[in-house]
Amino acid sequence: MPRLSDRAYKILLEEAKRCAAQDKMGSDVQLKIVLKRLAKLRQQSGDYAQKAELQQTVQDMFPQFDPKVIEKAAKANRPSGLGWQFKWGAIGVLGAVGLLWVANLPYPPIRRPVANVAPLVLLPSFLSMDRNYRGAIAKVEQADQLINQATSAADIELGAEKVTQAQDHLDALPVWFLGYEPKTYCTLFGCTWRFTVDEFEQARKQVGRMEAQVFQESNALTQLQEAETALTQAKQTYQTAGSEEAKQAAIAKWQTAIDQFAQLPPQTFAGQSAQQQLQAHQRDFQEVVGVAANTQTTSTFVSAAKAYAMQAAQLSQNPPHPASKWREIAILWEEAIKQLKQVSSDNKAGYVEAQNLMAQYQTNLSEIRLRETAERESVQALETAQEQIQRLLSSVPNNPDTATTNRMAADLQGIINQLEKVKPGTTAYNKAQDLLINAKAKLKELQ
Repeated sequence: MPRLSDRAYKILLEEAKRCAAQDKMGSDVQLKIVLKRLAKLRQQSGDYAQKAELQQTVQDMFPQFDPKVIEKAAKANRPSGLGWQFKWGAIGVLGAVGLLWVANLPYPPIRRPVANVAPLVLLPSFLSMDRNYRGAIAKVEQADQLINQATSAADIELGAEKVTQAQDHLDALPVWFLGYEPKTYCTLFGCTWRFTVDEFEQARKQVGRMEAQVFQESNALTQLQEAETALTQAKQTYQTAGSEEAKQAAIAKWQTAIDQFAQLPPQTFAGQSAQQQLQAHQRDFQEVVGVAANTQTTSTFVSAAKAYAMQAAQLSQNPPHPASKWREIAILWEEAIKQLKQVSSDNKAGYVEAQNLMAQYQTNLSEIRLRETAERESVQALETAQEQIQRLLSSVPNNPDTATTNRMAADLQGIINQLEKVKPGTTAYNKAQDLLINAKAKLKELQ
């Protein structure tokens, strides 16, 4: 049976939507997280979720969530019967013992004997673990939404706070407890956490990745702000310049500021914002500065193209590579070509250089695509040959007759044909050559 009934789900969903409508600040993210949690409860099988669990599921996202609605949902989700009343009666009787401080110290030699005799004495520490576990999961979910689907710099800042809070919750979890499940507590309260080593490590890694991502996003935002400030100052300096020399100096600073927009990491929120602004800034630059700055704009595109080309060339070193890496290299060449296509034909010298580079980059891109295709086909040919070898080995009798020997020879020839499809310069080539030598030697024995 599902841990959350349809009736209880509808009651909670209605109130969650009401809370989201009242609070517009981040409400969409909070509502998505609550819906995801409720859906997870509906998919799980086991004891019905109780009031405390339902409250923890929604109130960290919507503190204004009506307690009466939670009570109503808990009643709608609660089965009837003496067994249920007995369970909560037992919790009430043993709850007083759970106040014992010594039994709840984080020392396995103390806790394990108590857990075997009176596990509910450990209830306070179980509740603390449950609270910190749920807090960690909630903050990680919020941080993931805010950082990876950011719409403003404020989302990044709030995401950084959520990452810090998630780390605090993880630090509060008892590492010594990993792999030791409070079975009695989970039976009574229907908890879904298990504190496994893999789960704990995965949460740690996810928080670590987001910390690095926040650091990168923060640096990119700082660079974006610096570029915007430099661009504004360059425009003002150009407008107030009293001499041609001062104007040329302002033009150079203006172009440098535009270059800073192009250099921001494209995978960051700041980089994406910069790319959206870049075209408008370049258009304004052309309109204000005119033909005098056209050469510098061309230089920007050519420099960007060369940067992508350099990265592609570096990744291409020390082949062979898997097909996925050849694809990444191809994307870099495509981006380099895209930058060169933006060079205007008005600047004749720069346009000729861009066209020459484009022809070279197109040739490189074609070669990379051929290598990617060869890699995919060679890996497939090797896998097919290995499957044929396995089938042949499993079908060889101890004393083969002439007919069987002829069939084996035919199968070996098919394997040889398949292995010869593996092309040099691929990751599968060396392995295929070893198998090919063995197959030819075996075929020679049979002939």
